[in-house]
Amino acid sequence: MTTGKVRLSVLDTAPIVQGSTPKQALEHTADLAVLADSLGYHRYWVPEHHGMRGVASSAPAVLVGHLAQVTRHLRVGAGGVLLPNHAPLVVAEQFGTLAALHPGRIDLGIGRAPGGPPAAVAAVRSGRTAGPFRAQVEELRAYLAEEAEVPAIPVVGGNAPALWLLGRSGDSAGLAAELGLPYAFAHHLTPDLRPAALVSVSVIAAHTDERAEWLAGSTRMKVHSRLRGHRIQLPSPEDAGHYDSPVTGARVLCGSPETLLPRLQTVLDGTGADELMITTPVYHHEDRRRSYELLAPLATRLRSATFG
Repeated sequence: MTTGKVRLSVLDTAPIVQGSTPKQALEHTADLAVLADSLGYHRYWVPEHHGMRGVASSAPAVLVGHLAQVTRHLRVGAGGVLLPNHAPLVVAEQFGTLAALHPGRIDLGIGRAPGGPPAAVAAVRSGRTAGPFRAQVEELRAYLAEEAEVPAIPVVGGNAPALWLLGRSGDSAGLAAELGLPYAFAHHLTPDLRPAALVSVSVIAAHTDERAEWLAGSTRMKVHSRLRGHRIQLPSPEDAGHYDSPVTGARVLCGSPETLLPRLQTVLDGTGADELMITTPVYHHEDRRRSYELLAPLATRLRSATFG
């Protein structure tokens, strides 16, 4: 059953690949956001990670402000802010400021994951003990609705971002339903299909299936190394091609646009979503740009479907 137009969006961790620097990663993120804006993508989200050598997106509020400044039409946001790491008032103030500066374009996705190794998370929280997640979400919502005893001043006057709940479990989906919040499901982390308004999926597109599979060797090698207890930055596909162990375990859809079309439709049919948020884990920035260029026309060929 067709229910409406499918939107395509971008999830970008600002990956620091082998041989690159955090500055280059952030510059590539800004460049990709400008490209996505010109191609008609709907949203551009960046996550919160700490202490990870391969991820430059550690301060989403700062990065969101920059991306909103260099783009014109995209909704820009956090995918997401990890609420147990922060005081809800500070999050409301940060994203209320962004919403005041960029009206109608700021999203605030929130999650409960730690976002990094224990030592990094402990440093972020600095001895602060987070309360129950639901209570934190409700406190944040009160600030965004201007109802708290201590107001989040930038929010006053209607400057609130759009609030989303992020997750990859039935508990998160149930909480979103109870609170009446839109739910973004991390299919790229947990491939089980769940009802969601937005589904993030790992996709690599190229002109041929063979090229896409070759590019996917980078993320497969990285995942396989992590499963063996050795964390590495994303290697080049050339290096991955010489890897002498099986490279399996990466949850990534790859192929030409014609190959990917039915696979992406299966994700939509299984979740009832009307929006796919795509993350593309490839080594060379030009290959990442080209993947999003090839995927953009699929927005008019995909259809959203009622879950179940």
